[in-house]
This record gives sequence, C-alpha cells and structure tokens, in this order.
Amino acid sequence: MSLLDRYHDVFHKISATFGYHYHESTPDWVHPFLHLILVLAPALLTAVTGFLTIRFILKQWRRPRVVTPQRDWIRGLDPRLFNAVLRHSRKQQALMIMLSLIAMPILYLTLELPKQIVNNALDSDRFPVRFWDYEFDQVAFLLVLCGLYLFAIILSGLNKYILNVFKGYVAERFLRRFRLLVFRQWRSDPDSKNQSEIVPILAQEVEPIGGFAADVLTLPIMQGGTLATILLFMFMQDPVLGAAALTVLPIQLILLPKLQRRVNILSRKRISEVRQLGRLLSDQLRGEAAGSQPLLRTSTSFRELEQVRRRIFHLKFFIKSLNNFLTALTPFLFYSLGGYFVIEGRISLGALVAVLAAHKDFSAPLKELFRYYQTLEDTRIRYHEITTFFSKVEANRKEVPRHDFALEVVHA
Repeated sequence: MSLLDRYHDVFHKISATFGYHYHESTPDWVHPFLHLILVLAPALLTAVTGFLTIRFILKQWRRPRVVTPQRDWIRGLDPRLFNAVLRHSRKQQALMIMLSLIAMPILYLTLELPKQIVNNALDSDRFPVRFWDYEFDQVAFLLVLCGLYLFAIILSGLNKYILNVFKGYVAERFLRRFRLLVFRQWRSDPDSKNQSEIVPILAQEVEPIGGFAADVLTLPIMQGGTLATILLFMFMQDPVLGAAALTVLPIQLILLPKLQRRVNILSRKRISEVRQLGRLLSDQLRGEAAGSQPLLRTSTSFRELEQVRRRIFHLKFFIKSLNNFLTALTPFLFYSLGGYFVIEGRISLGALVAVLAAHKDFSAPLKELFRYYQTLEDTRIRYHEITTFFSKVEANRKEVPRHDFALEVVHA
C-alpha cells in the first residue's frame, strides 16, 4: 500500500469518526472540502498552537531569574500592568467574571431556540404536542417557543448591560487612581516643572490603561466563553460543520500577530514623537528657544507624526480587511457543504440555519479576542513608557513632604 493510499485510508476513518461515510453518489467536490476541514486545517491548527505554546514556554524559561530589588517607579503601583490592575480591582474582577460565566448558558438558549422553532414549530406534523398536563396546537407551540426566545434575549441583554456598566465603573475608578498616583509622582520630583511630557501622559496615555483595567480578565473570559459555547453548539448540530468553523483560524493565528507586532513598533515610535513635540512646544512657551530653528524642528516633528500615523492606519486597516476576508470564507463552506448535507438528509434545515446564525455571532468574539491582543500590546507599551519615564528621574528625585496627595490616593 502506497503512502497516498494509507493517507486516504486514515482520512476515511477520520471522516467516519465524524459521522460521514462516503458512498457512490457523493459528489467529487465534497472530497477536497472534507480533506481541508478534517485533516489539513486541524493539522495546521495543531502545529501553530504547538509552536506558539513552545515559544511562550521558551520565552519564560529564558527570562532572567535573578531577583532584583523592585524599583519604586510610581509609588502605589506595580511595575507590571496585570499586577497593578489586579492589586486595586481584585474583588471587582471576580464579580465581572461571574457575570461573564452566567451569560454562557443564556447564549446557548438563544442559539438553540431558533432551531427548535424552525424544526418543531414550523416544519412539523406532530401536533398537538403534549407537555406535562398541557396540550399545544401548532400556533400555541410556536408562541411558547417565541416567548422563551424573547425571554432569553431579554436576559442576555440585561446581563450585558449590567456587565458593561460595572466595567465602566471599574475602568473609571482605576483611571482616577492611576492619574492621582502619576500626578503625585510628578509633583514629588524637584525638576517637575521641566517635565512637560506630563501633559500628554495624564491626558492621553493613561486613558487606554484605565479602559483596559476593566477588560484585563473579563473580556478574554467572556469572549472566549462565547466562542467555546458557539463551537459546542455547532459541533452538536454537525461535527463536520463545527470543524469547518475552525478552518481559517490557523491562518489568522499566523498572520495577524506578525502584523500586530509591526503596529506595536509604530505605536511606540508615535508615543516618543508626541513627547518630543511636547518638549519642543514647552521650550518655546518658556522662551528658551528663539529663531527659525525651533520652527523647523516643530515642523519636522509634525511631519514625523503624520507619517507614523499613516503607517499605523495602513497596517490596522489591512489587518481588519484581512480578518474580515478570512472570516467570510467560512460561510462559503457552510452554504456549499452544509447545503449538500441538508439535501442529503444528514442535517435539518433548521440546524443549518442555526449554524449560519451562530457563525455570525462566532466571528464577533473572535474579532474581540484579536482586538484584545492588540489592545493588550498597546496598553503594555503605554504602561511601560509611563513607568520608564518616571524611572529615569528616580535618581534625581528628592524627598519632599507628602500630605494631601498620599491621602487622596489612599481614599481613591
């Protein structure tokens, strides 16, 4: 037996495991689709996941393990972003995680009930239906299922509303505390009047950090749980269609992080340019720079900012377009392969409609997880730049009386 014959033998066993058996009437175009969905895409996804896992382990293992004294960059904050967020919002994070987990069974109901409406209320001849001591005709049963669906939608919307409002409270609370700590650190420096960068730091750079504080654990758990729930629902309808939903995921895991790293480099450069511009403008306001040279330097800084932001926009929109295109490929598999399964009688029309509706929701949490990765990297850069800024002036800092600011931070 040749290697190709062995591969086909293994493939047919995998296909049979997923509940699909070839027969003489199977169209030829189904074969490459199933090869892609059941063998090639899972193999690539396994390889990519293994590579990312090994790279993460090696990165952690190669990290220097020498314990160094922690520098007090900003009094009251940890140098690491996650530790700083969890230090001041541990209880709130636990409550948001609980609300996120409650949303998962409600989401499954919103996916299952439309299928039941199509299959058992609209396309069924088994009426009247008895449930406990009650008997329903077709219209009454339809209204009952629609009422349950409406109730599930209301519960889902209410849960999301409460979670989002509470996330806003946590974000603003952490942002206020963070600004007070940065402001106190700036005031404690004897050369603070020369630190013109404090204006963009307090006004712009800390803003995304406050917003990220509410999403640091909740967003990956909420969106990851949503993704897992939708995948479970798809696999329950048909394992082949469930596997088809993961076909383009390996390509997204390979390309999008690489492009995002280029965006991170440009974001760091943009932060540096904004601070440089702040120093130039501050010198001109104090009258320390005269002549045409400051004007030329300011104009050059404007031009550099424009070029950096243009490159960031090009990369960000290219990432978004690429992600949208890859996400749109999966419905093509559902319409073609899933439509054939309906004609063949493998799945019901209601199940296919439910899978298509679920995939519409499937792409949203996937985009949110990629956006979370982008926001995480951007926020880490901002947080690192802020702590690095204050660590540079640590050596020149003098002890000054601490009064109101320390009390404000304690009660923040």
